[in-house]
Parts: sequence; C-alpha cells; structure tokens
Amino acid sequence: MLPTGSKETQIRESNNQKVHPQPMEEATSPNQETPEALVSKIFTNISSLKSAYIQLQAAHTPYDPDKIEAADKLVISELKNLSELKHSYREKNPKPVSDSPQDSRLVAEIQEQQNLLKTYEVMVKKFQTQLQTKDSEIVQLQQLIHESNQKRIKLEKKLKLRGLSDKAPELEAQNEFFSMELTPDLFTSSAEASYKAIHDFSKPLINMMKASAWDLDAAANSIEPSVIYARRAHKKYAFESLICQRMFSGFQEESFSVESDNISVFKEGFFQQFIAMREMDPWDILSQSPDSIFGKFCRSKYLAVVHPKMEASFFGNLDQRNHVMSGGHPRTPFYQAFLKLAKSIWLLHRLAYSFDPKVKVFQVKRGSEFTEVYMESVVNNVVVEEGDQNPKVGLMVMPGFRIGGSVIQCRVYLSGVKCID
Repeated sequence: MLPTGSKETQIRESNNQKVHPQPMEEATSPNQETPEALVSKIFTNISSLKSAYIQLQAAHTPYDPDKIEAADKLVISELKNLSELKHSYREKNPKPVSDSPQDSRLVAEIQEQQNLLKTYEVMVKKFQTQLQTKDSEIVQLQQLIHESNQKRIKLEKKLKLRGLSDKAPELEAQNEFFSMELTPDLFTSSAEASYKAIHDFSKPLINMMKASAWDLDAAANSIEPSVIYARRAHKKYAFESLICQRMFSGFQEESFSVESDNISVFKEGFFQQFIAMREMDPWDILSQSPDSIFGKFCRSKYLAVVHPKMEASFFGNLDQRNHVMSGGHPRTPFYQAFLKLAKSIWLLHRLAYSFDPKVKVFQVKRGSEFTEVYMESVVNNVVVEEGDQNPKVGLMVMPGFRIGGSVIQCRVYLSGVKCID
C-alpha cells in the first residue's frame, strides 16, 4: 500500500473529485468594472467637463481665439470620454435589472448623469456654432492681414528700387502732396466717397437688425416720424440719415469735437494729413497709434452711432462696446466696417479745412420746400403730379457743402411723392 499522503494517492483523489464550473454570466473578468467604479468615472468626467466648459466661457471675455480653441478641444475630449462610458454601459447592460435597492440607486444615478451629459452636448453644439462663426471671422481677418502684407512687400520693393531712405513713407507722401492739386473736384469726389461709405455701413447694420428680430418700421419711424415713404424699402434712408447725423456732428469744428491734449496737431497741414492717410487701411493707422486723435474720433463716433441696445441684440453682450470704451479697437468685421466709414468722414473733414476759406457744411430741416439749387433727391424717379404742392423734405440723408462760390447739394428724401419704376 502506498502512504496516504503519497503523490499517487493525491492524484487519485483529485481525479475522483467533481468540478462544477461557474456560468459565464457569473464569472468576473479582470477587465470588467463594478457599477461603483463606472459611476465614479462618470462623476470624474462630469467634473472635468464642467471645468472645461467654464474655461470655454472665460475665453470669450475677452475674446481669445487660442484659448477658445484649446478649451473647445478639451470639452470635446471630455464629451468623447463620457460617450464611451455611456456606450460601454449600454453594451454590458442592455436591459438593466434592479435586483436590489443599491442597484436601483446606481441605475438612477447613471440615468441622471446621462441626462446631464445630453444637456452639456446641446450647450457644446451651441458653442461650436459660435466658434465656427468666429473661425470664419478669423479667416477673413487673416485674409486682410495677408493682403496688407502683400501691399507692404510691394511698397518696400518699390522704395528700395528708388533708393529711398528709412523716411521713405514720409517722402513718398510729400511727393504725392506736390503732385495732387487741391481743387473743388477733389472735395466733391471725397464727399461722394463719404456718402457711399454711409450707404455701405447701413447695409450690414440693417441686416443685423433684421437677424435680431428688430421692427424696422418702428425703428425708422422713431428716427423721423410721420415721413410718408413711396415704398417700404425707402425706409433704409432713415437709417442712413441717422448715421449721417451722428457722424457729421461737430464737422464744423476744427477739432471735430474730439478732445485732445495735443492741440498742435490741428496746426499741421490738413492736406498733408489727408494725403498721408488716404491710401492707408484704417486698421493699420490704429495699430500704429491707437490713442491718436483719429483713434479717439473712431471710438467716440462708434459709441454715438451704435446704440447699446443694438449691440446687445446683435452680439448677445456688450463686450465689444466695453472694449471700445476702455480705449481699444476690436478686431471684428463689424467694427472694421465701421472704421472704413469713420476714415472716409475724417478725411473729408481734413480736406474741408485744407481750403482757404474752409469748406462750410450746411443742412436742411424736415419740412423745407425742395429746391434743386441746394438739394438733390436720393430717389431719382420721383414724380410730382400737376396741381400738387412743391415736395417737402422728409429726411436729410447727407449734408451739403459750400466751397467758395460753388455748392455741393445736400441729399434729401422727399416725403409724400410718388415713385415710378
């Protein structure tokens, strides 16, 4: 006989034992997570998502494209992690069964986190839409920068070929000054450019009002009530009139109503200033000297033309306005469109004070009788039927000017007249 504890005996006893394997659903895989661990991961990810969302909000005030992009990537990453946890849980628990109060509580907590996740997904989609809009604006700005750099490179090459010194821009402006004549025709063409700038800026302004659900009829009537428009589309002239009034306020003053400690700036040649700025991009001017008298003019006129209620409805906040009030010039398409208008009116003022005697601006009041000597209708196809009284001015859209003995007619909208196609 073999000893009881011998190896052969142990093998025989082992072979006689029955093995009962556990069912697959009861076996615990080393990679399988407990519900508690899954919920802990969900809470951790939700906390990280909240933190990323707060960073995304903070990056909008002030607007910082780099920080926004980084925060956006972080939010998307956390959302992906949560989505993976959600899908993983659903795959492993297609029909969760609450066998115990503890299981029911875990299922309820998971469902609550899933609902919270859906809420965050909606909010992130909203921010992604806003980011796409900002990205398109950034692309436009980058294009403008690229075009400006190309112009600068061409100018530098031209100056090198001419052998000019470091003061080449000043010399170039002086050469152009001596080659350009100060004539009434030059002022007339500049006045035409100013009116076009007013018209061009009114378009995006009106479009943004439409997009913000403004009542354009009520807004036009609040600018100048009781004007009888021949067509509903003519109410755009009310907005052009308002822009013009705000932009030309103070035009008759040498300082253009801009406060400045450097009074000597007004004693310089106005025509030289006109020449120096004429071909420059307004943003380039402000980037070189944001607190110049021109920079102050742009800020004051922007705050006068764009009402806070308008800005709040356009952008959802007053961040841009606050930036301007604090002395900045925001890099936004809307503000840059305004800068083109501001530069045009500013150059017209510089040119008006270049004449001796200086050009005088004049306006006509609402209700004045129309005369072609001092006025021009902004609508060309108006008809005054026989027997009707002389048409009356409903709106002054653009002021007129006197240059010596010459007159540049002011542009007016006539109230109560008929219009033919």
